[in-house]
Amino acid sequence: MTIQPAMSHGAATATISPPAVETEGLAKTYPNKVQALKGVSFIVATGTVFALLGPNGAGKSTIVKILSTLSLPSAGHARIVGRDVVREPERVRRLIGLVAQKSAVDLEATAAENLTLQGQLYGLSGAELRGRVSGLLERFNLADARKRIARTLSGGMQRKLDVAMGLIHQPQVLFLDEPTTGLDPEARADMWREIARLAREDGLTVMLTTHYLEEADHLAQHVAIIDHGQIVIEGTPDGLKGELRGDAIQVELASAVPEADLRAALSSLGAQLREITIEGRSLRARVDSGASALPAVLAALDAASIRAATATVARPSLDDVYLRHTGHTYSQDNSKGAIR
Repeated sequence: MTIQPAMSHGAATATISPPAVETEGLAKTYPNKVQALKGVSFIVATGTVFALLGPNGAGKSTIVKILSTLSLPSAGHARIVGRDVVREPERVRRLIGLVAQKSAVDLEATAAENLTLQGQLYGLSGAELRGRVSGLLERFNLADARKRIARTLSGGMQRKLDVAMGLIHQPQVLFLDEPTTGLDPEARADMWREIARLAREDGLTVMLTTHYLEEADHLAQHVAIIDHGQIVIEGTPDGLKGELRGDAIQVELASAVPEADLRAALSSLGAQLREITIEGRSLRARVDSGASALPAVLAALDAASIRAATATVARPSLDDVYLRHTGHTYSQDNSKGAIR
């Protein structure tokens, strides 16, 4: 990943700012001998949105816990704006904001009281604290709700309050762990706009973990896919999708068919189909041209008395990237629970 250096002008020497987040060989083994991380290395450039994608149990939340000083690595190093998370945890905590998957909002306090208490925990007080509270309430369209008890706010408003609380001390790096889980489409789109604005207008670095591939595709300048505690691929969303040639086809069968029978029915198509994946009643494959290949696939299935319920053709997506590098679809992997 390319780091954009910050140069100081008018001097004989140039100062290169450290990356916002950097990990080197990060590993974590729990007391039960489970290896959650197996040598994870990546760099997050300042002022960007970086999405960490992976199924339940891949290690996403373990990475966030280590970077936010809530857990110690078993090996490797991690730095926030050049500060080591193990040797300088207090300095790191001043540099970061953390919005966990589980809300930190006190449901019995008002929106303004939640922000005020959070600010006081960082040593803020007086006019400075009042100004930041009012500013964040305005920014997140919560000014009219400043005196409302949090439990009376909608789920989307509560999540906005969560993010505002993570920003009260003006951090340089914001960790968002599944920020839109459980939100309705309108609230999710609203949150997307605000996350993008934080990076674009404020220069804030946002590290995002998400179950939603479209969220990462929409927001992130860089994505990394983690599977079984290791980074399997990283790059820009467009770059990763651009590596996949042709189209993706997906056929949902009317009823379950043994995989061997399904593959036998498609065998006559030979090299037309690549990266065939069969999960339950779903058949996926890559082809050079979906418009010409899909009718041939449906004809081959029909000849074997296998009935298709639906069929679609699509350009490469992050789900296709995930499938290529892990051998599974993202939705299938996220239906399984495990250590995170």
